[in-house]
Amino acid sequence: MHDAADDLHPHPTLILPDWPAPTRVGAFVTTRETGPSQGPFAAFNTALHVGDDPAMVERCRELLRAQLDDDRPLLWLDQVHGAAVQQAYDPEVPQADAAVAADKRYACVIQTADCLPVFFCDRLGTKVGLAHAGWRSLAGGVLEATMAALDIEPDELLVWLGPAISNAQFEVGPEVFDAFVAVQPEAASAFEPSPYRLGHYMADIYKLARLRLERLGVHHVSGGHFCTACEPRFYSHRRDDGQTGRMASVIWLR
Repeated sequence: MHDAADDLHPHPTLILPDWPAPTRVGAFVTTRETGPSQGPFAAFNTALHVGDDPAMVERCRELLRAQLDDDRPLLWLDQVHGAAVQQAYDPEVPQADAAVAADKRYACVIQTADCLPVFFCDRLGTKVGLAHAGWRSLAGGVLEATMAALDIEPDELLVWLGPAISNAQFEVGPEVFDAFVAVQPEAASAFEPSPYRLGHYMADIYKLARLRLERLGVHHVSGGHFCTACEPRFYSHRRDDGQTGRMASVIWLR
């Protein structure tokens, strides 16, 4: 039966990962192009913590869940820019910046608006994972922690790097450079001197993630060609001075 509400609240416009994942792995990223959200949060904001109307956020979350193949719950996280990984469904919204699933009981979700969503699955489609890799969590080991939770041989892993801020827009201070280079000296190649401020850098978060993954033995990496701050279809915390919504990245086992 046709729901008239869907005419007013259109379903989200989605980006599907371009990676060689098996068909039993479902995955997508939302955009802000269509949906019920209003004002600076238009048009598909799934975040409750940004000041948006909670009723609109809940409507977006309902529409989001409808994109899955069944009625399983979404595992929402309270993201704190750390490296904790949630490995079971918890309706109380656990503090974590990554989640993994090895069955069909729930779908993993993270929210971003410049930070990097990193999708994981194995070649056979038996496990999936999703990491919220802002620079703090990336430097703090969230990719390493996600891989440890998945417990899959690195050469069996497939990774897709979703929409994040590009190096042309991502100016950082020397503390960011130091945090990465202290752990991995070759990370210096992902930074260029900023043309705007002395002692600052333009950071390539995609390259930083690839370098970490290479060090871990993961070589099947796709994606990494977006810029949330440049493309109006995305929310961008930096471009919009902090008053904006969040995209949702979702992965699950069909």
